Amino acid sequence: MLTVENLHKSYQVGKTSYEVLKGVSLEVEKGEFVAVMGPSGSGKTTLLNCISCYIPADSGSIRLGETELARLDENALAEVRNKKLGFVFQDFLLLDGLTVRQNILLPSIIGGMTTDLVENRADQLCDVFGISAIRNKYPAEISGGEKQRTAVARALINHPLLILADEPTGNLDSKSTRAVIRSFEQAQNALEATIFMVTHDSFAASFCDRVVILRDGVVWRTLEKGATGREKFQDQLLDAIREMGRE
Repeated sequence: MLTVENLHKSYQVGKTSYEVLKGVSLEVEKGEFVAVMGPSGSGKTTLLNCISCYIPADSGSIRLGETELARLDENALAEVRNKKLGFVFQDFLLLDGLTVRQNILLPSIIGGMTTDLVENRADQLCDVFGISAIRNKYPAEISGGEKQRTAVARALINHPLLILADEPTGNLDSKSTRAVIRSFEQAQNALEATIFMVTHDSFAASFCDRVVILRDGVVWRTLEKGATGREKFQDQLLDAIREMGRE
């Protein structure tokens, strides 16, 4: 589904070059829920921005299915972002003047695909994520958790190949965090969604199938939950973070 190979990215500040990604390689299979963790400055957000092609990598390969993203022009990239990628951001980025349902439909409206089938899918997504009762409310009238579930539904409206989530629980309390992570699980289980999430939160990451830990721009370790329960997996993540700190 997603293949990243030997990805490098540097930033130039004055005469000094800072290498942020130093040969990152990873894969995300169809239907997987994968998180990326790491300390501040490890390259998590830069990796996500390179995958979405909002910033260009210096070298390496990013493939979504059979498509090499770096080879696409701006028009082709815009189509990929609208039709094949879904985005969930920390700050929701809902439009205040649109209802919940209208916000969910927004990517389809932008893409000129507002058919009865798409509108029915919006209603289905409201049902899946438990926001049918608020579909006609505006963002100012709903909670943070409801806003983020709306954002997840919006990310799924165009049947994307991959959802990219950037710190989706960063501004939420524990109750809302659980609701949002549950919505990702529902998207994975009921809609076969593939999710790639950047997070600093070991609790949120413990719900994932696999966690990639970055340190200093490289993949330091990859942990798989397997048959391990969520709580034990979170303990493993915390142990790994403590070990990284000691090193």
